[in-house]
Amino acid sequence: MSSPAADGAPAGRVVLYGRAGCHLCDDARDVLAAVVPADLGWTEVDIDTDPGLQARYGEYVPVVTVDDVQVGFWRVDPERVRRALGSRP
Repeated sequence: MSSPAADGAPAGRVVLYGRAGCHLCDDARDVLAAVVPADLGWTEVDIDTDPGLQARYGEYVPVVTVDDVQVGFWRVDPERVRRALGSRP
């Protein structure tokens, strides 16, 4: 987990919102580890540490965003993540 950016959002292009004990979150971690280039990396945020995130995502975890755009939830599609990263500089 990385520290938040100045505006309070998590730092990094790829963010996984999840929680401990979530088997779908485990699957999403595996997808991101396989799809996101190592030099880019990804950030994980535990929604249970923030009431606002709990209210926003609730039972929809895991949620994956790329550049603050949601690209998946529950079962994360690796191809969709790859497409979202396609415009990578």
